[in-house]
Amino acid sequence: MSKKTFSHVDKSGNPTMVDVSAKQISRRTAKAQAIILPGKEIIDQIQNNELITRKGPVFQTAIIAGVMGAKQTSALIPFCHPIGLDNCQIRIHVAGERIIIDSEAVIEAKTGVEMEALTAATVAALTVYDMCKAISHDIRIQEIKLMEKTGGKSDFKRDDE
Repeated sequence: MSKKTFSHVDKSGNPTMVDVSAKQISRRTAKAQAIILPGKEIIDQIQNNELITRKGPVFQTAIIAGVMGAKQTSALIPFCHPIGLDNCQIRIHVAGERIIIDSEAVIEAKTGVEMEALTAATVAALTVYDMCKAISHDIRIQEIKLMEKTGGKSDFKRDDE
């Protein structure tokens, strides 16, 4: 078994951008998920269709913010390649006491879109928090995780879900 190394560190231990110039263009996809525990009061308002704030409808605003975040990933994460997304979709739903945010990013490129999918889910979750904090600050963004990716050197699919 070969020892894996960090991709953004050169042989001298200095940070570096990964050189993708020799890679082939291929279809790459990534799916990520964020889980929010907003508390009973917020869940009750969602289920009664009462969750519209001065900034607008919470879930629709979070979807827009998530896509905007995905498009800005290279400006937020050091050494992320700036890419033009071919598609970015976000779906938000309530499951029991949780709000589930699923994001998917797609591109034909030399580099993957995992960071864009993760950023989309993260920014959407932060937007839900921001818009709901007037009701309660006891909102927890429980986890953000990559669910799957295709294209590039290897594919990944989370098998614990």
